[in-house]
Amino acid sequence: QARLVESGGGLAQAGDSLALSCTASERSFNNYVMGWFRQAPGGEREFVAALSASGEGTQYVDSVKGRFTIWRHNAKNTLYLQMNILKPEDTAVYFCAASVSGAGYYTRSSKDYDYWGQGTQVTVSS
Repeated sequence: QARLVESGGGLAQAGDSLALSCTASERSFNNYVMGWFRQAPGGEREFVAALSASGEGTQYVDSVKGRFTIWRHNAKNTLYLQMNILKPEDTAVYFCAASVSGAGYYTRSSKDYDYWGQGTQVTVSS
């Protein structure tokens, strides 16, 4: 069964950087829109960033623009999220996801993403 596996989360201090990885089990994921979402304790799952199927287009939630970068390495079947200048409010479980139809790139809705990873915890202290 196709799956996504995240890694790279952990503890950081405000101002630090972390890089998340999401490795896909199948090469077909290279043809999908890919996204990152996050969910803070007690909160709803929130869109963070999306990468177009071609890899040339990106979308970011305003709160991470200029600090986070989404990109992928097709040969490694891996999606990345480089997170710089981390803030305590970035603390959450981060999930990668794949949108087969591609609608998720425009809607930013979790409902338009079909495959999900298990999540990786990011904790940022002040």
